Amino acid sequence: MTHQQESKVVVRRADRPGDFGWMVMANGETYAEQFGWDTEYEALVARIVADFATSRDPAREAGWVAEVDGQRAGCVILVATTDPDVARLRILLVTPEARGCGLGTRLVQECLDFARAAGYRHVTLWTNDILTSARRIYEAAGFTLIDEERHHSFGSDLVGQNWVLDLGSWGCPGPQSR
Repeated sequence: MTHQQESKVVVRRADRPGDFGWMVMANGETYAEQFGWDTEYEALVARIVADFATSRDPAREAGWVAEVDGQRAGCVILVATTDPDVARLRILLVTPEARGCGLGTRLVQECLDFARAAGYRHVTLWTNDILTSARRIYEAAGFTLIDEERHHSFGSDLVGQNWVLDLGSWGCPGPQSR
């Protein structure tokens, strides 16, 4: 992939054959390569994506894929929770070769715009503290860290973090991906 000025960058709905499989594969391969995570993580992503693909409510849940020059380079999904006022941001990923183009921010913005339009009041997410780039995106979007807990998952000792965003208190429209 080339520099942002020379590349065609598109953020679109995850609605094409291969999108869901790519989400699982890209998450599994990227985090194995970058952090040594085992297939337990890929299995978690597969469950999240399968649940989304088979039972999503299109009025309340959506997914997006970022492409650079026609190649998938990032993804995210927004899912409902048991609380009708709360959505959950899941599986944000930008491939290593596409990082630095603002794709992660654009994907998160799509989620937040959709969440507002769908009537959610809060968006939550769970991440790990070693995912520093993602955490910076969440902080810039207005998410607040609410708790942390050490855990052993994906073959690694990690610190899991729960974040929340009150959609009523974040008034900046942010960058548009259209």
